[in-house]
Amino acid sequence: MLKYFPVWKMVVTFLSDSLVARSVETAPGSRPWVRGGGTVRRMTARPENAHQARLLRLLRDNGSNSRAQLGDLVDLSRSKLAVEVDRLLETGLVVADGLAPSRGGRRSHNIRLNPGLRFLGVDIGATSVDVAVTNAELEVLGHLNQPMDVREGPVAVFEQVLSMAAKLKAAGLAEGFDGAGIGVPGPVRFPEGVPVAPPIMPGWDGFPVREALSQELGCPVMVDNDVNLMAMGEQHAGVARSVGDFLCVKIGTGIGCGIVVGGGVHRGVTGSAGDIGHIQAVPDGRPCACGNRGCLEAHFSGAALAEDAEQAAREGRSAYLATRLETAGSLTAADVSAAAAAGDTVALELIREGGKRLGQVVAGLVSFFNPGLVVIGGGVTGLGHTLLASVRTQVYRQSLPLATGNLPIVLGELGPVAGAIGAARLISDHVFSPA
Repeated sequence: MLKYFPVWKMVVTFLSDSLVARSVETAPGSRPWVRGGGTVRRMTARPENAHQARLLRLLRDNGSNSRAQLGDLVDLSRSKLAVEVDRLLETGLVVADGLAPSRGGRRSHNIRLNPGLRFLGVDIGATSVDVAVTNAELEVLGHLNQPMDVREGPVAVFEQVLSMAAKLKAAGLAEGFDGAGIGVPGPVRFPEGVPVAPPIMPGWDGFPVREALSQELGCPVMVDNDVNLMAMGEQHAGVARSVGDFLCVKIGTGIGCGIVVGGGVHRGVTGSAGDIGHIQAVPDGRPCACGNRGCLEAHFSGAALAEDAEQAAREGRSAYLATRLETAGSLTAADVSAAAAAGDTVALELIREGGKRLGQVVAGLVSFFNPGLVVIGGGVTGLGHTLLASVRTQVYRQSLPLATGNLPIVLGELGPVAGAIGAARLISDHVFSPA
């Protein structure tokens, strides 16, 4: 692996020479900036201790709050709370936000996170990329989506990401970024921010994503698997807000599962936890990109569904799909969704059969993990309630009633911004932690 590192260094240098200058032009900066090593770095304060970190995260998750209300949420004396809040005010991470309503005595002051803080959330999928700018409370201020093939390799993909980030900055949404979270569609060695043997990402194995983008963006960067970030997004602002233990299944070009235990993402020893697309669903079935046969991903995913639809169209089993294939030259999961909405029986059967296979795998996960919620997300969720009904039927039939008696299986709420919000959440957890 080390023999490729000098090549990556040249890649980083190339990106710095070509793109950082553009970032400087669009980020005149009202806050301190430091030039060093060919990059421009935005200096963001960090909390001094765990008490300050807890306060910052409470303000992120709950918005503006009074000192008195914060005192109700943390185990600190009034004097200790005052000291920590005053120190946070001095750092500029929080600002005063007027007086709170009276609680029967002297009115307390509200405080909130600095409205000038900006996080960049990047969700790289197999065939598209989403880039969003959020404030410190993770409200999306601007969002771009563009088609992209992850197989083009990290240099091409990150040039596109940086170009999209520059457009959002040029639109006035940010002068610079206080941190960036990046999601990639494969296993990640989380402590280093490095993809590890990703099956659908040739050229990415061991690429120093965190180091390269930190140099380019001039801010801290954290990297994780895209499905984990979708789970974090739904946990922060979506359907899983009040759930501590849940599964988040993403169905896109491939299939993966984010596992949240006790409110935190479980990544496994090597970062491959939740790689359910490579659980065998059909013995001696279709060949999979991972080298095995019969994987769930080979039989039901966006790519597999498109292949099955094209086969049905060429065999004359669906006039609707045949017409769309003749017009477009190829089919996607969205075409299958449109056909199903028009009542095409072949499309409906493809969705039901795929949902059954997915449900068989999810049923095993439910029996093993006993989650409080299962969220289905990703691009293929445009298949909607036909897919959801098929998954539910299989899980409720196959798993024990003790595990499914109070188990909601639902579609995600956040759609295409789920991963980007989760990426912003990831980096905010880092920035709002003691240095």
